[in-house]
Amino acid sequence: MKSTHLSLIAGTVALAAVTGFAALTAPGEGDTTEAKPTSRLPVERSSLLCPAPSGSDLADTRYTSFTPAGQGATGKGAPAEGGAELKPAVPVPDDEDAPPETDEKTEQDEKDPKKVKKAEEKARKAKEKAEKPVISVKEPGKPATAEASGADAPALVGTATGRSAPGWAAQQTTVVAAGDSRGLLGLGCTAPDTDFWFPGVSTAKSRQDYIHLTNPDDTAAVADIELYGPEGLLKSDGSEGYTIQPRSSVAVLVPTLTGEAVDGVTAHVTTRTGRVGAVVGVAEDKVGSDWLTAAADPAGTLVMPGIPADATSVQLVVFAPGEDDADVKVQLMGGTATFAPAGNDTLHIKSGMTATLDLKDVTRGEAGSLRLTPVQSSRATPVVAALRVVRGTGAKQEIAYIPATGPVGERATAADNRAKGSTLSLTAPGATAKVKVTASAGSEGGEQTVKTYTVKAGTTLAVTPPVPAGLKGTYALTVEPESGGPVHAARTLALPEGGVQMFTVQTLADDRGTVAVPATKQDLSVLAD
Repeated sequence: MKSTHLSLIAGTVALAAVTGFAALTAPGEGDTTEAKPTSRLPVERSSLLCPAPSGSDLADTRYTSFTPAGQGATGKGAPAEGGAELKPAVPVPDDEDAPPETDEKTEQDEKDPKKVKKAEEKARKAKEKAEKPVISVKEPGKPATAEASGADAPALVGTATGRSAPGWAAQQTTVVAAGDSRGLLGLGCTAPDTDFWFPGVSTAKSRQDYIHLTNPDDTAAVADIELYGPEGLLKSDGSEGYTIQPRSSVAVLVPTLTGEAVDGVTAHVTTRTGRVGAVVGVAEDKVGSDWLTAAADPAGTLVMPGIPADATSVQLVVFAPGEDDADVKVQLMGGTATFAPAGNDTLHIKSGMTATLDLKDVTRGEAGSLRLTPVQSSRATPVVAALRVVRGTGAKQEIAYIPATGPVGERATAADNRAKGSTLSLTAPGATAKVKVTASAGSEGGEQTVKTYTVKAGTTLAVTPPVPAGLKGTYALTVEPESGGPVHAARTLALPEGGVQMFTVQTLADDRGTVAVPATKQDLSVLAD
């Protein structure tokens, strides 16, 4: 009996040593250990992708990279030191691809050693180019910038680790002063994913829309593209099975995907294998150009924040991806109240089809945000949506796109702001909200500034954001809701050029700087037979 008793004790101790946290009491018998609530910890790795900025020789691009200070930067639970780098999206040659290094000459060496040497040099330069960062950040709280000119600037693949990962944001801002791609193109670089919706593309002759697909990984990705017009799925001339090689980027001209010339189209990009970053570059004859980023996932209620006060034309594009038709209310949340545009208070969207609604100059001198809600709350059919917004008239027009976006959540950042030209739009669709806005230190000098705003329920507050004291260079804006209801946000950057009020709008989604960590509990029952 004594021997058996000692054996049981030894077995229990051994099990406790293996688990590292196992309880020595049987489940349900005196177990007083309670599971701790789920906690959130800073992420330790983030990925961002930026497409090739422009095909124009007249393009001038500024990259800005920034990680907010604060959450995750220091203190208990903070990640280890790290950095954030954006590198060219070009394949890195494997060592296996290089000619063998042996004392004996190969047959190819004997035939033409100069060609072998040239190939070795080409491979070496390609690897150096792929591994050299275009822009890098070492410390949270201060933006880093870089510049590029012309049509040869590549797409970028970025990774942030350690302290630089939580909330990492990157922006590319391109000015094309003249030519067919004339305009201000702004883009918050995006995270890789497997499913994207783009309401607002076009196959019309007046448009040159390119879907940019960037693969950040070391294995090839395969993507499919579907186009849906006002009558449903467009006939395809080969939109399936695009292969994007590792660490590479391809640009697909949308009109080449179908023989139908249609305005008001929704593009759906999915991957069969791997993941990609996907954005659409839009160039419209005699109007302008900008980036169209993916819309929020299909939902019954959607918000598109940040319509400029002086918008001369606003067009809504909506698609119903499910099996049911959708009927939505269309409402503008202005500076003082929410109202329905006269004659355009509802919209019917047929299943599998794209619907457009011309809202003209709906803002009438007052900045606003558009909200879509189900006509019948008991029948909320999911839809995706985006806005095409125009400022100016005639030859002085310029376009931008505002896709539906989710609420800010804990925190969101716009990385590239100048001393003049930025407008921050904050929208509270439900309850009144209090929001803290932080202007970071400048990239070349200046001290952080913080300001708090109150956004009334059902309204949009458009403000000139705070500017760092003594600003030199560019700075980042970080938005953090403090109390009240959900907040949607967007940043408009205006850089007039040649008499054209060039502008671009970036919506601000939650930066996902923290991740939920499941609670654990001591429990030996997991080891039982």
